[in-house]
Amino acid sequence: MNPVRCKPSASITCLLLTLSVAVSAGKVNKHKPWIETTYHGIVTENDISVLLDPPLIALDKDAPLRYAGEICGFRIHGQNVPFEAVVVDKTTGEGVIRSKEKMDCELQKEYTFTIQAYDCGEGPDGGNMKKSHKANVHIQVNDINEYSPVFKEKSYKATIIEGKKYDSILRVEAIDADCSPQFSQICSYEIVTPDVPFTIDKDGYIKNSEKINYSKDRQYKLAVTAYDCGKKRSMEDVLVKINIKPTCKPGWQGWSKRIEYEPGTGSLALFPSMHLETCDEPITSIQTVVELETSHIGKGCDRDTYSEKSLHRLCGAAYGTIDLLPSPSSNTNWTVGLPTDNGHDSDQVFEFNGTQAVKIPEGVLTTNLKEPFTISVWMRHGPGSSIHGEKETILCNSDKREMNRHHYSLYVHNCRLVFLFRQNPSENENFRPAEFHWKLDQVCDKEWHHYVLNVDIPTVALYVDGISYDPFLVTEDYPLHHSKIETQLVVGACWQGGEFRMAQFFLGNLAGLMIRTGKIESKKVIDCLYTCKEGLDLLDSEILYKGVMVHFNPTQSMLNMEGDDIESFDKSMQHVSYLNSRQFPTPGIRRLKITTTVKCFNEETCIIVPAVEGYVMVLQPDEPKISLSGIDHFARAASEFESNEGVPLFPELKIVSTITREVEPEDEDEDEPTVQESMVSEEIMHNLDTCEVSVLGDELNAEQESFEVDPSQLRQRGMEMSNSSVGMTITGVNTMSNYEDMLHLIRYRNWNSESLFERKFKIVCSELNGRYASNEFKVEVNVIHTANPVEHPNHVLAQPEFVHPVQHASVDLSGHNLANPHSSSVVPSAATVVIVVCVSFLVFMIILGVFRIRAAHQRTMRDQENGKENEMDWDDSALTITVNPMETYEDQHSSEEEEEEEEEESEEGDEEDDITSAESESSEEEEGEQEDQQNVNRQQQLEWDDSTLTY
Repeated sequence: MNPVRCKPSASITCLLLTLSVAVSAGKVNKHKPWIETTYHGIVTENDISVLLDPPLIALDKDAPLRYAGEICGFRIHGQNVPFEAVVVDKTTGEGVIRSKEKMDCELQKEYTFTIQAYDCGEGPDGGNMKKSHKANVHIQVNDINEYSPVFKEKSYKATIIEGKKYDSILRVEAIDADCSPQFSQICSYEIVTPDVPFTIDKDGYIKNSEKINYSKDRQYKLAVTAYDCGKKRSMEDVLVKINIKPTCKPGWQGWSKRIEYEPGTGSLALFPSMHLETCDEPITSIQTVVELETSHIGKGCDRDTYSEKSLHRLCGAAYGTIDLLPSPSSNTNWTVGLPTDNGHDSDQVFEFNGTQAVKIPEGVLTTNLKEPFTISVWMRHGPGSSIHGEKETILCNSDKREMNRHHYSLYVHNCRLVFLFRQNPSENENFRPAEFHWKLDQVCDKEWHHYVLNVDIPTVALYVDGISYDPFLVTEDYPLHHSKIETQLVVGACWQGGEFRMAQFFLGNLAGLMIRTGKIESKKVIDCLYTCKEGLDLLDSEILYKGVMVHFNPTQSMLNMEGDDIESFDKSMQHVSYLNSRQFPTPGIRRLKITTTVKCFNEETCIIVPAVEGYVMVLQPDEPKISLSGIDHFARAASEFESNEGVPLFPELKIVSTITREVEPEDEDEDEPTVQESMVSEEIMHNLDTCEVSVLGDELNAEQESFEVDPSQLRQRGMEMSNSSVGMTITGVNTMSNYEDMLHLIRYRNWNSESLFERKFKIVCSELNGRYASNEFKVEVNVIHTANPVEHPNHVLAQPEFVHPVQHASVDLSGHNLANPHSSSVVPSAATVVIVVCVSFLVFMIILGVFRIRAAHQRTMRDQENGKENEMDWDDSALTITVNPMETYEDQHSSEEEEEEEEEESEEGDEEDDITSAESESSEEEEGEQEDQQNVNRQQQLEWDDSTLTY
């Protein structure tokens, strides 16, 4: 309020006015501030600002008077109230409430207190201040989602039984520390682990979505997480373990489906931990059949894959067995055109597709068989065969021309095996058994079977897979009429001589077609030929547990076990093993099947044991590398070739076989493994069955050359030999040492060696019918022709001790023939003198060259010693250096090129000390001239440095 100023002329009036104002001033702050009676506020957690409804505004009727109409503050009443009220505008009375510190909903969710407003009184000192009534304030703390769900347990466990579906297995539960229902409640759970047969609902109950199989998984580990209603996920997942308890199912337990067999390890237990679960059902008897399927391996199982002829010898058959389907070679080439398996993992198998057949050459087998004799063959009849009633001939001997008479034949007709044998013409024209019929399932089951016919008319005994069968039909016929027509032996069809064509083709596979005349095979040999090298076995056949009986079939591919005590039966099954006695078995799968039948006291509740199937995996054996080594080039005198003994071709031949194994590197070398460190080669011993010596170049001329070997040595070792124009073949399963001995004995003869100057040969040895073959070892032999001193009495030729060494040296040094094949073997005396002189001069030049090389080597050593003293010097004793004077003048101020000039000067100084081999051969006068020349070079550097040149 502005003071009243009075003029002197109106002093009385002014005084009255002043008194009036003073009286009114005592009644300025006559009204209290006014606020709402109730306020509601919200403050967010971790914040200080409060949002009020309605807003905090104090009114005063004394406005717009100063002080009295202004609001100076708000006062909060209550204990430990963490809020304060602040005036924003005194004139309008606007204020705010705020927290003194950040709010935490989890500590206190709501606050209630009272608030008053007061004005500024009547002056600056706040005198006569008036207060409003007290208003109630309710403040709620709003929650934020600051906490994640936490599970009550560190982990959860449960056990269920397989094959059952549960509504609820267990419940997981999580909590949240937030204060509000929105953020403190758990709204959902989730199984994090993928691809598991379990689900979880929003309340945390876990159940299986499908029936659980104990054999698949015995325990499941689930990771479960939780989400609150604010979609905040738990910081850590909880682990839930659900164990699967198997239902009691009868059957074999504790076995592996895949069993690996390492070649050469002997018997391998197939079921070492197997046991039979009977679910406590009382059992009276148990019968189990274990089957090993090997029909896809070789000819029904793994057997030695030597030639059939060698197998007959190994089984004890006498000599005289003839192989009509041998492996193709230089001596037996009539099977070259037939398709084969070409695998060599099993023996040689020939395929006949219904249009192919082979003629057996003359001389391989006598035209007419003499009783008794044996025919054996491996046969797998092809699919769809004999459905049209046509004959399919395996072996047939018929007229070569004019007529179609079949002298003897073995054929298939309508799943029957038929053997025809017509008697030769004789005085007795009576009927005799001529055709024998067997009706066999094996003929058309498309599997490999071994057939042996022991023919001794009037009886013919047939063995199929070692089992004897009698013919169901035998027909008789007259002997053949006498004829001079030759016969033709054919495999895979029959030759129709009258029509000059093949007929009755065979469809299928054949192998090992053998004929042995003069004697029939014994049952022991037949069984040996069919016996497999692999099969089921018992680890300890002498120990049979209580009440258990074991039976094997002849091939040991099937085992039958019977018993009544479960514990003893389990132990017996744990001893069942697989054995492959071959050194190099055929790799691959052999399937196993176990079929079990039980009998119980109560037949109604008796259990059923399901069949078990698995397989044995025979691993690839380490393949041997057969190496032949020895002398591959030598020379002998012509007289040795013409002698009765001949020349040994392989006197020092060595046969070595090695295998390369892969080994694991040691721990120290794991950081830097190398191929060389992981492969180890070791020598092994095994048999060989063939060694073939071939002539390289022209074939053998039987009129003047041949191979020689002692037949008695062959028979002593059980080997056989065959000769042809292209070489010699030694066959028979025997050790590498015996083959070495026999190859040492092979000699080459040539009784007309005048025109022979060299001959080359090749040898290859193999094992298992060519499955493993050696390297080709080649030998070159030179023939030394010498002059005859008797026919030419020359004084030079009269010294054979001098002439012969010279000629031997000439052959060994050159490696070629010195003689002219078109000239006479007699050398004129003048030519001999010329040869001696030339050879002497050649020897002199060789000695001189050796001396010069040695001298040069000595000086090179001295040069190296000089080089050690000054390694930066150039060895320029044989170099010529040309210096450009202009270049020296232009670059004389360059420090780098000054250094180069110093190096050139040092090199020129070295030149004075270097001595070449050419200088060492010069005279002392030449050395003096060279020193003078070097002095001139020092004065005139622009001239050529020709001190090291020789003219």
